[in-house]
Amino acid sequence: MSATVYLETIGCQMNVADSERADVRLRAAGFDFSESPATADVVIFNTCSVRERAAHKVFTRIGEVRRQRLGNEPVVGVMGCVAQLEGSTIFDASPSVNLVAGTRATDRLPQLISRALNGERRVIDLDERAEGEMWDVPATARTSKYVAFVPIIEGCNKFCTYCIVPFSRGREKSRLASDIIAEANELRHHGYREIHLIGQNVNSYRPRTEAGLEGFKGATPFCRLLRAVAATGMERIKFTTSFPRDFHPDIVTAIEEHENLCEWIHLPVQSGSDRVLRAMRRGHTTADYLKRIETVRKARRRMSITSDIIVGFPGETTQDFRETVTLVEQVGYDGLYLFKYSERRGTPAAKLPDDVSREEKSARFIELETAQRRLQEKIYDSYVGRTLHVLAERMSSKSESDLTGHSTCHKVVNFPGNQSWLGQVVQVRISAAKQNSLYGEVMS
Repeated sequence: MSATVYLETIGCQMNVADSERADVRLRAAGFDFSESPATADVVIFNTCSVRERAAHKVFTRIGEVRRQRLGNEPVVGVMGCVAQLEGSTIFDASPSVNLVAGTRATDRLPQLISRALNGERRVIDLDERAEGEMWDVPATARTSKYVAFVPIIEGCNKFCTYCIVPFSRGREKSRLASDIIAEANELRHHGYREIHLIGQNVNSYRPRTEAGLEGFKGATPFCRLLRAVAATGMERIKFTTSFPRDFHPDIVTAIEEHENLCEWIHLPVQSGSDRVLRAMRRGHTTADYLKRIETVRKARRRMSITSDIIVGFPGETTQDFRETVTLVEQVGYDGLYLFKYSERRGTPAAKLPDDVSREEKSARFIELETAQRRLQEKIYDSYVGRTLHVLAERMSSKSESDLTGHSTCHKVVNFPGNQSWLGQVVQVRISAAKQNSLYGEVMS
């Protein structure tokens, strides 16, 4: 059966990687792709459930498609984390949905869609991945031509009390290093300039065999993997997200040893209060966290550090929040992703009284955001006059004469240029600092 598919991705880098895999499997099965839900026979939403807003977004989008396609309804599917968590209840919540595919059903999408197209009203697959299913995606099927996401571990064993990921993504499962290295080599062969090693907790990486890591030193399997991937010669290598408890100092040593391991570390702290960290079951204290930050700051190369923080966690007092502000001021983050606590049904924190009012959460969010902007402004200003290596990734959405890309320290940099520069790494001398980006001129 010939049919067109529209696939829309909501959420994290892992979802992008899953959508790329789905694209490859569907094309191989004979499906074509549409750039609009208005013309597709099948509309699939790849969903995120980490935050309440992201989880709700999919149902808003389904309603929009339904109104747009009255009298000519497509097959509508929900895949990803919301599908895994909500399962068959999605059919009742949104009668337009014909298909529900969990986080481990990506490779089975062609068969699931065919069943829906053949008239099966409620198609659902929440099963595990089949043994031997491939993780990688051909270089020619990536979302970007220059930057590729390379999953190295899926799932999480940490069970932080607020987090739904262990339930939506399952337990940690690491890829073989030999497969990751082969993928990096293929991407380099096809002209990719940058890869991101991704996972819910990349430094928890522990493959079942040593294949691919032979001959590479390191205090942990992840440290050895970093050195092994660096040895492929890939020009720029980044990784995210790191878990503080598993962040070994040897990670910084590896970055020091290899110029192609980029100087950016995303290390989510979530709170600056030890009392709240215990309630979150994070497994680290502020002192533990700051010790790791100190290791990063002592590195020869200037490291960019970003983090995640939740405000308004159940039981968070004014004093707890003040300690969080103090930690942010002490660390001096290059970037901070702030979230107001939202209950995720099924997590241990959902059983706690959500006793911080919506108004107080908003007030704390604004105060911390203001403090971060003040600190970030000084950090960004310090880049003025410096020269950064920037990968030109796309034309700027704000100016037809500018390109935009990321530096090795993961700063967004805009600069005058033309399309012929796309995919090139250029040296940009920074002339101005914006709120969340830098601006400069290419050095001739």
